[in-house]
Amino acid sequence: MLARGVAEEINATVSATLKVVRSKRDQVELSAAQRRANVAGAYRASAPLRGKILLIDDVFTPGATMSACATTLLRAGAQEVHALSLCRTV
Repeated sequence: MLARGVAEEINATVSATLKVVRSKRDQVELSAAQRRANVAGAYRASAPLRGKILLIDDVFTPGATMSACATTLLRAGAQEVHALSLCRTV
């Protein structure tokens, strides 16, 4: 929903290329290091990518999920990955 709303505003398309390939624990009570380990290898791209990607997530805490997703997208061929989050915990 968030991606569709942003894409409409900036006249971009939404891609469903990023896939979850293994289950992850809920990250609410995990430390930053545990969150990074929890999402490591949890995502893959279902197709090769190119160009610039805007990655959108609802909450940014230590950034483990965004980082894991961005790494996956870059490995799939994205030229650049930029991130947008609507909330940040403090």
